[in-house]
Amino acid sequence: MLDPTFPAVPGASPTTSAAGQAVLDDAHVGDIKGALGTLRLDDTAPRHGLSARFRTLLAVIGPGLIVMVGDNDAGAFSTYGQAGQNYGTQLLWTLLLLVPVLYVNQEMVLRLGAVTGVGHARLILERFGRFWGAFSVIDLFLLNALTLVTEFIGVTLAAGYLGLPKAASVVLAAAIIIASAFTGSFRRFERVAITLCAGSLLLVPVYFLLHPKTSQMAHDFVTPALPGGSGQLAAVMMVVISIVGTTVAPWQLFFQQSYVIDKRITPRFMTYEKVDLWIGIAVVIVGAAALIGLTAAAFAGTDGFGRFSDAAALAEGIEARAGRLAGVLFAIALLDASVIGAFAVSLSTAYAIGDVFGIKHSLHRGVRGAKGFYGVYAGLVVVAAAITLLSNGYTQGLITQFVQVLAGVLLPSATVFLLLLCNDRAVLGPWVNGPRTNAFTAVVVGVLVTLSLILTAAVVRPGIGSGAILGIAAACGVAGVLVAGYSFTFGRTATKEDPVDRTGRENWRMPPLDTLATPVMSTARKAGMGALRAYLLIATAMVIIKVVETALDH
Repeated sequence: MLDPTFPAVPGASPTTSAAGQAVLDDAHVGDIKGALGTLRLDDTAPRHGLSARFRTLLAVIGPGLIVMVGDNDAGAFSTYGQAGQNYGTQLLWTLLLLVPVLYVNQEMVLRLGAVTGVGHARLILERFGRFWGAFSVIDLFLLNALTLVTEFIGVTLAAGYLGLPKAASVVLAAAIIIASAFTGSFRRFERVAITLCAGSLLLVPVYFLLHPKTSQMAHDFVTPALPGGSGQLAAVMMVVISIVGTTVAPWQLFFQQSYVIDKRITPRFMTYEKVDLWIGIAVVIVGAAALIGLTAAAFAGTDGFGRFSDAAALAEGIEARAGRLAGVLFAIALLDASVIGAFAVSLSTAYAIGDVFGIKHSLHRGVRGAKGFYGVYAGLVVVAAAITLLSNGYTQGLITQFVQVLAGVLLPSATVFLLLLCNDRAVLGPWVNGPRTNAFTAVVVGVLVTLSLILTAAVVRPGIGSGAILGIAAACGVAGVLVAGYSFTFGRTATKEDPVDRTGRENWRMPPLDTLATPVMSTARKAGMGALRAYLLIATAMVIIKVVETALDH
């Protein structure tokens, strides 16, 4: 029996039509037609034997792998390359700390998609009101549009190193990105995407051509250190924050939830999708570690150590140390990462806008069946490509910096909404978070808020010292302890009186959105949401003003 507090809707599915519900049409229900296999809708037989389970995994694999590999995009190449060129392998430990963060965040998104059948933006709109729904879509649209520009900047850097015409390379990349989605076939798109994921493995031979010290990398992977001492704390912290921002990006939440829905993943395939996610995390961490390690080896003992400029200079440094082949492979890997990053970022935006505005949005549909969805997707790609072609090197550098800063500022907001949605019993029923997940995510939110505040302060005051940074961290730590104490004192009784019955959850799906009761927000939550709203508006405005001032000064 399900807990009686959960709305019981026998046979309810995400496609139930109701006024006010997200437009989820018949394209989101049916056989799973993945790049590596098919699962029929009526195939409900238990999976016995390794072979049957492996075939099921092959059919399901995709959402977790693509969202993670897409995260190692052009911006990631620059961020990890900067860490390696400027600090060697001493910041590798940040990747190890990000593994549980990546899993917990994306597992919550996976659950939301499979159980609700509704996209992330739509859930925010319906459960938190129009302001937050509009805010989430507007900031996602702005951030994704700028991120997409950085992907094309990556294309120009790779093309420049390879001796290819930059304009033609950008146009060709944009054409490939658009054409791959315009096939009207989810399977064909996913096959292209997974092929590009395999292309990311080009970093492996580059790594071995440069042969970093494995023992040193293993040591730095598990031993936290901040190189340079207190005098360089501000600069090091900016790199650490950039690593966090590029590895745990807001678009990932929107992309994976909608992609899980579009692939028709349901709760009965949750275990397989978690394996898919772990495969993606393994690939992204190995790729990031390889980038840091190979760039550290390329610039160690050279005049270029500590003088990062861009990804093209990384390729040149790699060539100088290991030969032309290594440089070419690195540039091709950068090109591949830029294209798959553009795939994911464009799709996350098109999915979110389709969710909020009731536009049919599915890769299973042809262009005629989802004109708005494909129009948003193609429009974003064309505009980003045009901005890249019309901008100069300085402007491109400024855009890249702005994207990293804005992602860092907005990330706590995205994680807060994710945590609240995963504790909404009307939405997830017996799939709501357990106490351990909540405790871990609360700590993550606290760390992200601290890093976001440090980042904002550093942007407004470029000369910020180590004392100010430590002061911000200490203040956030005290605030975190107070919040934790309040939650423990006043939330413990409610938890004991209202246990979660998770029996039968494999068959539980969220009822139509318009049938759910409006969530009641406590005074403390309203105050917290209000403070978050004020901080995001102020921080974003300050960042924009600083970027404009920098551009005008130049």
